[in-house]
Amino acid sequence: MISVEEAQRLVVEQASSLPPRAVPLEESLGLILAEAVASDVDSPPHDKAMVDGYAIRTADLANGAARLAIIEEVMAGDVPLRMLGRGEATRIMTGSPIPTGCDAVVMFERTDVVDVAGDALGTVVIRDAPMRPGANILKQGCSMRRGDVALEAGCEIRPIEIGLLAEMGRSTVETMPRPRVAILSTGNELVPPEQVPARGQIRNSNGPLLAAAVARAGGIAEPLGICRDESPALRGVISAGLRSNILVLSGGVSAGVLDLVPAVLSELGVRCVFHKVRLKPGKPLWFGVYCAGAANCLVFGLPGNPVSSLVCFELFVRPVMARLAGRMDIFPPRKQALLSRAFTHRGDRPTYHPAHLADDEGGVHVDPLKWHGSADLRALAAANALIHFASGDRQWMPGESLDVLPL
Repeated sequence: MISVEEAQRLVVEQASSLPPRAVPLEESLGLILAEAVASDVDSPPHDKAMVDGYAIRTADLANGAARLAIIEEVMAGDVPLRMLGRGEATRIMTGSPIPTGCDAVVMFERTDVVDVAGDALGTVVIRDAPMRPGANILKQGCSMRRGDVALEAGCEIRPIEIGLLAEMGRSTVETMPRPRVAILSTGNELVPPEQVPARGQIRNSNGPLLAAAVARAGGIAEPLGICRDESPALRGVISAGLRSNILVLSGGVSAGVLDLVPAVLSELGVRCVFHKVRLKPGKPLWFGVYCAGAANCLVFGLPGNPVSSLVCFELFVRPVMARLAGRMDIFPPRKQALLSRAFTHRGDRPTYHPAHLADDEGGVHVDPLKWHGSADLRALAAANALIHFASGDRQWMPGESLDVLPL
């Protein structure tokens, strides 16, 4: 058996970023940008008003007051047609272009309009509004100039970046694609979730669990269903799964009579990198690489128990997905937390124990949950973290600091 750290190193060594591809802007959320993007316009494209109010000349103010003739009204989307002269003002809305001659905008709240008659716009009386040139005006190009690189390759595309890309005129963008992850559950005992299990059968929880984990990690899940522990059937379904970027199998990798997955993978040309990790739960983990022409697939054989499958997914599959998707920080972040109560750990392997993590007035605390082993999915449902207990028998005391993997 190898350590978790060595297994992670070997897994990541086999992974490299997928080739970038262009996608419509509306499909790019959560992806990694694969190109530097420069603006094709100034932003803002013109000097514009930052408030609803009146475009004025500060030279017309006397102690923050003035009485000015309104010569024009400029709404959003309009363009000023008249230049401001002495003693004049233009009514203007937020975002509208500033008229020539204006050097400040006074907001409506500091004004009153009088002398309105017929089609006349009237007179604006400004009170208590001492202003300097440039007040409430956003200058052309102050955010970015045409040709400026506003987004660098390697950044994650969030809603903010989508808005900025749209402002720069991009309807498509080069991105690192989402990895495609095929998921196959193996075992004669498995039945679909909608079926009532007969004696000796269990419902397939791993398939839906892993598909959801893949989606949450930013990948595209490609469920292959359930396959019986029979070599011919396994060969057919696994062959189909090897066309994906990653193939994740659950079950069939231990040492039982019907644990046929490693042999079938070898027959199909998948090279084994390692089998078994010093880990609880998750010891039987199998990892290999398939390369045939243009086809490259990273293959994970996860243990069949659901908690084992999820722990192995978080420690090994998720980082590989991140690497394929072009991310720099590929390992899930850890935290240090204080143990909330005394706990006895026994075992010859490092253990990832389901726990509840809470940030309270006394700091970050973690509480180990009652857990009946790697088949106990209900206990995992109450968890939001995994405590990492080192191997060996030990009594841990309240307040001791432990390494925690948030879920």
